Amino acid sequence: MRAPFLSFAAAIAGAGLLPVCAANAQDTYNVGITAAMTGPASATQAPVIEMLRIYFDRLNAKGGINGHKINLMIEDDQAEPSKAAANATKLVRQENVVLLINSSFSSTYGPVIAEAKRGKVPLWFAGAVCPKETHPPKPDPLLFCSTGFDFSIDIPVATKVIKETSKEPVKLGLIGIPVPISRIGVDTAEKIAAGLGMETVDKEFIPPTTADYTPFANKIKSAGANWGYAYAPWPAESKTFEALRRLGWTGHYMAYGHIQAEDELARIADPGLHVFMANSMVLEGGAVFQEIRDAAAAGKYSFPATYGTEGWLTGLILEQILTKAGWPADAEKVTAAMEKLNLDTKGIRGGPLVWTKENHLRTKQYYRFYHYDSDKKSVVRERDWLQVDVTD
Repeated sequence: MRAPFLSFAAAIAGAGLLPVCAANAQDTYNVGITAAMTGPASATQAPVIEMLRIYFDRLNAKGGINGHKINLMIEDDQAEPSKAAANATKLVRQENVVLLINSSFSSTYGPVIAEAKRGKVPLWFAGAVCPKETHPPKPDPLLFCSTGFDFSIDIPVATKVIKETSKEPVKLGLIGIPVPISRIGVDTAEKIAAGLGMETVDKEFIPPTTADYTPFANKIKSAGANWGYAYAPWPAESKTFEALRRLGWTGHYMAYGHIQAEDELARIADPGLHVFMANSMVLEGGAVFQEIRDAAAAGKYSFPATYGTEGWLTGLILEQILTKAGWPADAEKVTAAMEKLNLDTKGIRGGPLVWTKENHLRTKQYYRFYHYDSDKKSVVRERDWLQVDVTD
């Protein structure tokens, strides 16, 4: 799968701006995207945006929305704040997009938010961590987030499940990366764990460019952790776990199930690695997952089809938003449509995705838990949809 993605990434890097269609800009819905298509965050972000592109390639081939095509204008920021800032400036001021999407590290958020507010353009975080400004009860009027994971909901759920499932006193090793929201997530986990009677024996913030995870894993093992909990992009989560196992560590490990999780759980094949996730794994079956598989094959997706659910969901959301915004659309109409989102997620999630004027995150969150079953020699569901009300 590596070669096709390199070609895709190179095309973006070379072109700078990659529209889905070459139609007259005045006759299209112009949507701007700044995303980590290459660089240390690309493993998590690029699959989302490429599947979103495939979704709209298909929709544009059928005539688009309200008789007009969708022009996705994709800029690669490599998860660098300065590049994200330049991208946002270009898209908002020069391209006059009606909506801006950020799919990158949280370190890029500040300048992109500032530019969106300056231009009064709605900013949507898709496939990237949800900033607190999207949370109820008083979200920023221009900021929205659909990404499956969110630290304010994920962290309490994960720590409580660790406590409930452990048969001995929990000694936690916490893993993150040195970016703002990952740090907040790990620090929050430490506080919640303490309130539940669990002890945090080590915290490691591992740079995304790390080549050898052994030193960090050794600190966790040496501290006496019997549980690991990672809140980071998948490479940091999985590589830390694998390094621990190579050192002979025998504990259990919880991680958020990012887009790579389904294939990675099967590859690692270790029942002690548990993941929880807001998006269902493709192994669950169903019409929407077959549609994703078919689209991935037809669109020459650079990744396994199992990586495509978040991007496909993003496509479903954007289609509903633009449909409701009507034609001609502007940033104000798009914002109004976003405040009334009520999306049937078609089985990708445990229920509808709802945005309101008071909640730009979601009104309910649903989680499924998975791990590898050694007897069945396959990835299996450990726990079906756990529903959480999102009120603050």
